[in-house]
Amino acid sequence: MMQFIFTFLTYHIFIVSSQVSNILIFDSGVGGLSVYREIQQLLPEQNYFYLFDNEGYPYGELPQQKLLNRVENLVSSLVTKMAIDIVVIACNTASTIVLPSLRKILDIPVVGVVPAIKPACNLAQRCVGLIATPATIQRPYTHELIRDFSSDKEICLLGSTALVDMAERKLRGVPVNLSELANILQPIQGRIDVAVLGCTHFPLLKDEIQQVLGVHVMLVDSGKAIARRVASLISPGMCRHVSQTARIFASTSPYDGEALTRVLSDWGFNHIENFPIQGSSDHSQPGL
Repeated sequence: MMQFIFTFLTYHIFIVSSQVSNILIFDSGVGGLSVYREIQQLLPEQNYFYLFDNEGYPYGELPQQKLLNRVENLVSSLVTKMAIDIVVIACNTASTIVLPSLRKILDIPVVGVVPAIKPACNLAQRCVGLIATPATIQRPYTHELIRDFSSDKEICLLGSTALVDMAERKLRGVPVNLSELANILQPIQGRIDVAVLGCTHFPLLKDEIQQVLGVHVMLVDSGKAIARRVASLISPGMCRHVSQTARIFASTSPYDGEALTRVLSDWGFNHIENFPIQGSSDHSQPGL
């Protein structure tokens, strides 16, 4: 009898430990892969679904209501189709707009990202450089974070869409042009001792940005904090899926898809699946 109980408990523990949750990471492009990497390293046993709305890229240029509608449509559709347990909006621009509405229409946790201004200000001795997209730089929410956490530290703001495009090209195997990167970062060069990578694309350029700014500048992003937040939200009640997987979806065919797929294979994704926005017609031109 005791042997039976021991065997049963051992079997039960094995089944529980092999169960995993379905986690969705969403972005307008491949930048959210930097967040996926941090979460996957902390929680390697989970199921991962990555969805990027390349048809709507760049989000910073979309009217707010159109952006909201696109994210709600795509995310809620994939949540239903794939029985998602946790959603991560791995886009600063989208996070400042869509989190309240998504949390109303979904009955699962929704995690957003914000620039890591608070920890950067705690680390800085002189000046913090916030490197982000122009849309994030202009958001009232960003300036509220600066007001609340900058204290007596100077904040240098640098908005760049070119860096986003550079990260997208790097994920397709194109080497980063360090001269071009240096020109973009020139306004903060020599002025800062901590830099906030305030767009999820930018950690994909971390090595190159460090090379240009110098080893004396500390680079900070929110990836690890997001991963810890996701880990804290996983509960035994969510763990009902037993097959581990990693799948990636795009809202339209990405440009240079073959090159992107080759790089993504190193991230654990076999191929890019099509997941168009519900109710939209097919598009002949490839997206980002």
